[in-house]
Amino acid sequence: MDTRSNMEIFRDGIIADNTIFKLAISLCPAIAVTSSLKNGVMMGVAVMFVQTMVNLTISLMRNFIHPRIRIPIFMLVISAWVTVTDLCMAAFARDVYAEMGLYVQLIVAFASILAHAETFASKNTAIPSVVDGFGMGTGFLFALSCISFFRELLGKGTVWGFEIVSFKPMLIMILPAGGFLAVGVLMAFFNWIGMRFYGGKPAGH
Repeated sequence: MDTRSNMEIFRDGIIADNTIFKLAISLCPAIAVTSSLKNGVMMGVAVMFVQTMVNLTISLMRNFIHPRIRIPIFMLVISAWVTVTDLCMAAFARDVYAEMGLYVQLIVAFASILAHAETFASKNTAIPSVVDGFGMGTGFLFALSCISFFRELLGKGTVWGFEIVSFKPMLIMILPAGGFLAVGVLMAFFNWIGMRFYGGKPAGH
């Protein structure tokens, strides 16, 4: 049972345990779908929804899951919520889904979702589990929004498809190499802030 307050759990999901900037996992979508802010935000919202609902479901089922089959059960739950998200995006956000549909389906393989189902949701009640899932999802959304904002602005001169500045764009920023560059620079920046002002540890620790 986690002894932190709900506010601490939520805050840690955004800052101390940020999936991209601190844990440095699930980097595939951070590179693949962040060439535009719209795609980055939609992917972040999808992950936030899945993470929250998986945590809630596992928490409610925790007393009925046999320890020996817990991982297959967790994966089935994650797959079910990813399917719900995939179908909803295909029905109501077709333009975005056409660009990133494959990556929505890959949410089922995100290590952070399975890890929190195992380490948190299966050991805590519903409300803290929802807060944990929402916090981790919000942190992921924040990270993808930052990355995609700078990539779209520098690579296209636009934000959410609207022209902001008129200059010769740095086309490398919308290519995979630009994604790695943006992730690295922003990871370094937010880790510096964490260590400088909050006494945190660098990414991967």
